[in-house]
Amino acid sequence: MIVHLVDGTYELFRHFYGLRRFSKKDPPFGAVAGVLTTVVMMLEQGATHIAVATDHVIESFRNDLWPGYKTGAGIDRALWAQFHPLEDALMSMGVVTWPMVELEADDALASAAHLANRDKRVEKVSIWTPDKDLSQCVVGTRVVQVDRKSGQVRDAAGVEKKFGVAPQYIPDYLALVGDAADGYPGIPKCGAKTAARLITKHGPIEKFPAGVLDDANRENALLFKTLATLRTDAALFDDTDELRWRGPTSAFPAVAEAIGDARLAIRANKLAGK
Repeated sequence: MIVHLVDGTYELFRHFYGLRRFSKKDPPFGAVAGVLTTVVMMLEQGATHIAVATDHVIESFRNDLWPGYKTGAGIDRALWAQFHPLEDALMSMGVVTWPMVELEADDALASAAHLANRDKRVEKVSIWTPDKDLSQCVVGTRVVQVDRKSGQVRDAAGVEKKFGVAPQYIPDYLALVGDAADGYPGIPKCGAKTAARLITKHGPIEKFPAGVLDDANRENALLFKTLATLRTDAALFDDTDELRWRGPTSAFPAVAEAIGDARLAIRANKLAGK
């Protein structure tokens, strides 16, 4: 089996701003319909085991560690109003959905990839997101990252080609260069090339020799690494077969009509009939 893990929060943003760019309007549930269309297309193309992780709230335990960590502030009201309806719509469509509260959607994707990778029946795990931090979850050619922006599929060699470090060092890399999307700045004067060079030479930040970073920068780097390290211990499922899509619920036709795309129910029911 091939397991598909989808970053629902990213997909919601992608469809929301895609609609706004092309239609100049904000249909009340237009982004929700867009995400469900993406999932239906994946199922039509042969996906059998699929799950979607979402940020039920934006804040997580990381906000307690770093005051500048990302929050829900500034999210467009029309977009924010579609977060919870997306979760409800996915569940009514019969898709395994993980709305995360204390952890982030990225932690759910990392935990699910970790669990699925342990299952010998699984041939491949595809993590559908362009987020840099998910690159740390890539394992050889077995657990890969599907970059929704570029369309590239990155295995371990692809991650190293893009960032200059192996997947296991992505938290170290992000700690040094920072991640503006997540709200931590990295270490001054430490760009991508410098970070990759230091990690290649010394390994993880904990093994950097004295003098490579001064005390203050070392302390911050270790904190930022904690922020960048995804959790893999979320108990999301016991058996990978729990992720198998078994068709929509009886409520889905009404939900599909409510979000403005009744044809989604027709497509989903046709797939379930097969």
